[in-house]
Amino acid sequence: QLQLVESGGGLVQPGGSLRLSCAASGFTLDDYPIAWFRQFPGKGREGIACRGSRNATTVYIDSVKGRFTISGDNAKNLVYLQMNNLKPEDAAVYYCALNRAGWLQRTCTVFPGNYAYWGQGTPVTVSS
Repeated sequence: QLQLVESGGGLVQPGGSLRLSCAASGFTLDDYPIAWFRQFPGKGREGIACRGSRNATTVYIDSVKGRFTISGDNAKNLVYLQMNNLKPEDAAVYYCALNRAGWLQRTCTVFPGNYAYWGQGTPVTVSS
């Protein structure tokens, strides 16, 4: 069964950090472009970071550049999103997604239409 599962969300104070994890079954995550998205209430999903297969490329949107890092642990078949210096405007539900059609594709995009497989999301709240 092909499945992605996010974890690691929660409540954090402004300026704090969280590390989100994306676990996969049925995929070897390092073989595919993976992206992280977030969704604010009442809005569509915003792509924030992605990595190409074998971590060949990473892309970040400007609002998270320098604060968020996408990385992988091949031994555990996990992809992480390390989020530092969190701001109240980062509060959202965070999703990981996999581009199944991009097997061994070294590039990536943060366009949601490129990603067919999604996790269920993990909520992040940033509040004092």
